[in-house]
Parts: sequence; C-alpha cells; structure tokens
Amino acid sequence: MEYILYCDESSQSGQKYSDFFGGCIISSQDLLEVTNALDSKKEQLHFYGEVKWTKVTENYLCKYMELITLFFSFVKSGKVKVRIMFRSNTDEPSDNKANSADDKYFRLYYQFIKHAFGFRYLTGKKPVHLRIYLDRLPNSKVKCTEFKKFLMDMPLTSDFCESPVEIRRGDIAEIRSHDHVLLQCLDIVLGAMFFRLNMLHKQIPEGQRRRGKRTVAKEKLYKHIYRQIDDILPRFNIGESTGARGETYPAFYWEHPYRHWRFTPN
Repeated sequence: MEYILYCDESSQSGQKYSDFFGGCIISSQDLLEVTNALDSKKEQLHFYGEVKWTKVTENYLCKYMELITLFFSFVKSGKVKVRIMFRSNTDEPSDNKANSADDKYFRLYYQFIKHAFGFRYLTGKKPVHLRIYLDRLPNSKVKCTEFKKFLMDMPLTSDFCESPVEIRRGDIAEIRSHDHVLLQCLDIVLGAMFFRLNMLHKQIPEGQRRRGKRTVAKEKLYKHIYRQIDDILPRFNIGESTGARGETYPAFYWEHPYRHWRFTPN
C-alpha cells in the first residue's frame, strides 16, 4: 500500500490565529481517478490556471463552489482525508528558541505531519509507503534539507515502533501547487479556515461603509465549505481540536475523513 500526502502551509500571522498547516492524503490506487475528475471539472469550469483562495471573486464564486463540492465528495467517500492545524495567538510558546521564526515554522510543520493523520495507529504486517509532497518551502536550501531529513527519520521514532509506515529515499519532494489540483483544493480549504477564524469576513475597507464584494464572496465560499464538513461531522467546531466523536479507540485519528487540530505547545 502506498499513500501520497500533499502538504500546504500559511505563514501569515492572523489577528487571532496563526501558523496554519494543511494536508490531504490519498492512496496511490485512487490518485488517478480523483485527480482526473478534479482536472476535468476545472477544465469544464474554464479554470485554466491555478485555483486558490486568494483568487476567489464574486464572478467566480459559483465555479469555486462546484469544484470544492467535487473535492469534498471524495473526502466523504473516504478516498481523500484532510487535516488542518493552527495555533491560537494566546498559545504562543514561551521558549525563546521555539520562538525563532525558522525553528518554530519547521517544528510546527514536523508536528503536523507526524501526528495530525494518526500514522502511528496504522496496523498490519505489510509496509505502508508514504510519499510526502510539500508545497515549496519558503526557506534556505540547508534548512529545507535538514527538515526533509527529520521527516525521513520519522518512522524510526518511538511513536512509530508498531506502525508499518515507511518513507523511502526520494519520497519527500517540494512541488509547485500549480501542477497539482489536490494541493490547490487544499489551499482553498486552508485559506477559508484562516479567513473565518481571524474574522476577516467582517473586514470593511478603510473609508468604506460596507464590506467589499470579494470579502462577501469569500464568506459565501467558506459557508459552503463548512456545510460540506458539517455533512461529515455534524456541529463541527472549526476553532477547536476535533474530538473522538463517539469512538473509543485512537484509530479515529487515522480513520476520520476530516479533522482540525488546535495546536497547544507544552
């Protein structure tokens, strides 16, 4: 079995929440079906370039809704799993070393990949190969190489002692979101959560009395995304870590199709 994990991040600092990381994972046997369907939908909607949250406008709102509905149909069917992690600004770590911008960025990214999907709860004797595709990292080559080395060694940690997950040499790569439709859909979901948690839907331009048309369109798209999530997990709270939802065993960290993690440093 092989899985492909697409990862994205938002280095923006919000008024209330910051350090957003997102990922979606899919098995290699489902990859072609899902990406072909999403690419075909983009072509049908005349999206010939990259779709992303920052490009959402009133004129394209219905098209974005249609594309994201298809994306979530694969989440609902279990073919794609999505995880979003973020940090409340009230939970800033006090450790000065952790507050270094580079160190904090890579430490949080590592924690997200290691824990958000519940890889350590996978079982079985056959190896599960994991390929990790990172949206281009905004840092020096040395730092990025060091980070990938930590990810490569992740299955060797004590948390993974009973997990069949393996990461082979060459299975971690930086990619361009322009070339990967799943990463583009993930960007839209991640952007929507940053937008709503930081109350940007209430933003009024200076000197104006009403919200801009783009802000209104983005709020409508966020609400559409929320309805998709709420179909999966009723009464979903986007600002808190997703609970067990009645499950009594920790494998739900892997099995749930959609989860949020509000990261709180020790």
